[in-house]
Amino acid sequence: MTDPDFDLNAYLQRIDHTGAREPTLAVLTALCAAHPAAIPFENIDPLLGRPPSLQLRDVQAKLVGARRGGYCFEHNALLRQALLALGFGVTSLAARVVWMAPPSLPLRPRTHMLLSVDVPGDAMGPYLVDAGFGGHLVNVPVRLQPGLEQASPLSRLRLTQDAGVLSLETQLPEGWSPLYRFTLDAQLPTDYEPLSWFTATHPTSIFRHNLLMERLTPALRANLLNDRLTLREPSQAPSVRRIETAAELEQVLASVFGLRPAMYATELFERLPKGLDTPFMPPPG
Repeated sequence: MTDPDFDLNAYLQRIDHTGAREPTLAVLTALCAAHPAAIPFENIDPLLGRPPSLQLRDVQAKLVGARRGGYCFEHNALLRQALLALGFGVTSLAARVVWMAPPSLPLRPRTHMLLSVDVPGDAMGPYLVDAGFGGHLVNVPVRLQPGLEQASPLSRLRLTQDAGVLSLETQLPEGWSPLYRFTLDAQLPTDYEPLSWFTATHPTSIFRHNLLMERLTPALRANLLNDRLTLREPSQAPSVRRIETAAELEQVLASVFGLRPAMYATELFERLPKGLDTPFMPPPG
């Protein structure tokens, strides 16, 4: 059921979608591409000690009205409402993130939200849809069929399955690497409240200690890890540089990620771990 607080017209304007509004695979594909191109992944609020609200009116005010970004619970809650309003069938899911984690790492809680989407009359579905995985944004609907390699403009994806658990993987130069693991057990909006609170506030959460941002267009994948900006274009070697000043960070937030949090640039820059190639985590205890 669509939330009465949701404004479909404002959302479609935010992502620059002016095309059809029927629940078809073509429309789903267009929305999957347009959303991460317009609304970046960012964890500014958790890093600055402000746990994000998951109330739809607040998510819409932030990501649409204020033209901010957010993390997975915000992105996929917003996209879920758009898909429901357009007539798609949507089931909310939860996943355990394993992206770039060593195999020896202890089992993590399910701290990622994603969607299973049914297209009316489409026998090839359902599709995995995810606008909010900030480690490696996905901008295509992925058929929920294990073993099928599927292409997007800047990556190749596949699902694997083991004992009823599905893994979404992406192909890197050194081989296939998993992003996260999940089951098809449906989640309710209230199920995400403790997951989001943990993600935004727990001392061991990566989002408490690092700035992570990503924007994905058909022509560019832009990643910011603290002061390290990486730009990837199709068939090109990545371009990597360091952000040296708060003024430069403000310019990057605006020009690369399309954000307006200029008032946060100085505060953010002071908080950023500097000179690292991997996320910072404080020592235990």
